[in-house]
Amino acid sequence: MDVPIEYVEAPDVKKLADEIVDSLGFFHVVPQFVFCVRSKGSSSKRTIARIHGLGKIWQETLNFPPSYVIEVISERYDRLNEEEREKTIIHELLHIPKGFAGGFRPHKGYISHDTVEHLHRTFKKQKTTKKTGF
Repeated sequence: MDVPIEYVEAPDVKKLADEIVDSLGFFHVVPQFVFCVRSKGSSSKRTIARIHGLGKIWQETLNFPPSYVIEVISERYDRLNEEEREKTIIHELLHIPKGFAGGFRPHKGYISHDTVEHLHRTFKKQKTTKKTGF
């Protein structure tokens, strides 16, 4: 018998996502319309996190602005160290296109390991600068 996936709000992930958006200058991302949840019970074997967009038909039908949900899969994400969690959220945020319209950027041609690593180094540098003031 399959147990249904449970979803709970993830304020720690939201805080991290907002920090990343601010530090890396992801000006196209509207933080109040990026929601974060932690799921438990996924049968996925390799997925750490995923991003969901509110499709155009839902936006228009519900009269709701474009929105995204970052879902972290508790069984894998919670085991990561801080740096790997940061990289995971950077990766998910990279899927949000410049138009912030509910669609997605694909991996091919834009989201690479090198891109995530570069942005993570920049993020760490920004965090250090904010803490020390230098």
